[in-house]
Amino acid sequence: MTGLKAALKNPSKFRIGYLIVLFMCNIAFIQIPAYVCLIFMFFWGVYLVYYKIIKQNCMERLRFGLWIVAFLAVNLISMLTNISMNFVYNIVMLLHISICFFIFYGIHTERNFNPKAELYKVCKFIIYATAIFGALGFILMMCDVKFEWFWIKFIIYENRYTGVYINPNILGFISVVSIVCCHLVMKPDFLIQAKRTRISRIWIAVCLLVDLFSLLLCDSNASFTLFVCYVIFTLVFIYFSSSARMKKRQILIKSVAVVIAAAYVVLTAFMVRSICQREISKLVSSNKIDKQAVVSVNEITGPEAITFSHVNKNIDSGRIKLLKESIKLFKLSPVFGISNGNIIEYSQKYLDGTLSLSYHNSDIHNGYLTIIVSTGIVGFLIFAIWGLKFGKHIVFNLFKRQNAGSQDILPCLFAFCCGYLVYSLFEKALLFDISFMVLWFWYMLGMTSVYLNKYEPLLGAHYMLRKHRIPRHLI
Repeated sequence: MTGLKAALKNPSKFRIGYLIVLFMCNIAFIQIPAYVCLIFMFFWGVYLVYYKIIKQNCMERLRFGLWIVAFLAVNLISMLTNISMNFVYNIVMLLHISICFFIFYGIHTERNFNPKAELYKVCKFIIYATAIFGALGFILMMCDVKFEWFWIKFIIYENRYTGVYINPNILGFISVVSIVCCHLVMKPDFLIQAKRTRISRIWIAVCLLVDLFSLLLCDSNASFTLFVCYVIFTLVFIYFSSSARMKKRQILIKSVAVVIAAAYVVLTAFMVRSICQREISKLVSSNKIDKQAVVSVNEITGPEAITFSHVNKNIDSGRIKLLKESIKLFKLSPVFGISNGNIIEYSQKYLDGTLSLSYHNSDIHNGYLTIIVSTGIVGFLIFAIWGLKFGKHIVFNLFKRQNAGSQDILPCLFAFCCGYLVYSLFEKALLFDISFMVLWFWYMLGMTSVYLNKYEPLLGAHYMLRKHRIPRHLI
């Protein structure tokens, strides 16, 4: 029992288990038992939040913790001023947000453990899992295997490759995450700090190959944007990281170089995706129609044609309608918001009914809009101030304390977090969703926050407020 109690109080074990369970929630058939496990994992997370705050007093070490407490308070006010039949859901969301802040972002408050070793374990699982599931998906696709049962539709979903995952957009996101994990474990300094050995290059190569093809064929524009942004922000770090102060002329030249490089990356990436989709379409369709013949895309017609592109050619995918609806929802309660659980209900009850529970799941497919509608202008400003303060410290330490040849993982974490902030403009991916994509972002943010303790140790600096000492790092 002593070992079990120790494990229940171990945030590291919880994070590893929670991320694995959330990952499995995206796999067809495994999804249902994974969601059952998720219920128990969630209660474990709630217990850990209580344990860390009350027993371990982690608030004393939480970077910018006062802004986090203020944001949680605004969520509570929003819940109480918009009490409805969704009150229980709102409580669950409040607890979920607490897990994000205190267990995942709050990694830096924990003592006597190696966060790099934990990250290595998670990366290793994702690399092996995505390689196996991805290879299985391609084999089933070439064998022309199809299956549809309620929400489970694989291997092709609305003319897009989904593999053994439940949705092509999820496949795209997980593919990008896996590519980032491969990048992390190839960093020598990371392996030294984690005290682990290098993963087999064969596994890395297979994983990268599977992930890149999955990303290209799933035709997820948001995930593709995340991947492109990751590459671009990595280039930004390479161009601008320097221990010496740059002159204005150097900054101008490097800025132009970054813009040109970014344009090249974007054009090349979309061209490669188009070519890949066309050629794989030929291969799959010819294999389906005639095992011996090779036909062109123009010769493939009717329901047999698979082009790996959106059936819906509307470039905004309905997001303009969601934007208009979110503005109307915001006007219902602009100061403290309507609370996240009421988004669907208020849309159906007071507005045009654009949002539906079966598809949007209390989200507006834009992380920022969801926050401002849920918590109002007060909550959004508090969240933005917290984010900007955290980002300012990370950027300062990244560009001043690491060089372009850095073999540490902070540049990778920075590039992913920046790319994810762009990604959140198009997906329900920033905070109000209990999903792998949301928790992975907060996990990356938490690992990034560890570097603040490294570069900005807690030295007891404080502010005075009415004779009360407030630790400087809390503000």
